[in-house]
Amino acid sequence: MGMATSQLRLMYLNAYRLDLEYKIQLITEAKMNLSKTCTDLLNVGTDLDSDDPMVKKLEARKERLNQMEKKLDMQMQQYQNKLKMIDTEYQSCDQMLQKNIERSFKY
Repeated sequence: MGMATSQLRLMYLNAYRLDLEYKIQLITEAKMNLSKTCTDLLNVGTDLDSDDPMVKKLEARKERLNQMEKKLDMQMQQYQNKLKMIDTEYQSCDQMLQKNIERSFKY
C-alpha cells in the first residue's frame, strides 16, 4: 500500500471512529433520559393504589422503557465492538505507513 493510500485510509478510519464515538455518546445520553423517565414514572405511581388502572399503564410504560434500554445497550455494544476493530485496523495501517516512510526516506 502506498503512502498516499495509507494516509487516506487513516483519515477514513479516524472519521469512522469519530462517528462511532458520537453515536455511542448519543446512546449514552438517550439511556440517561430513559432512566430519568423511568424514575419519574416510579415516583408518580407511588401515591396510587396498586389496583388502579393507571398503575398498570405506568408499569406497562416502564416495561417498554426497559425494553428500549436493552435495545440501546445492544446497539451500544455493537458500536463498541466496531470501535475496537477500527482501532486495531488504525494501528495496523499506521504501522504500515511508518514502515513505508522509513523505507522511502532511508539514506
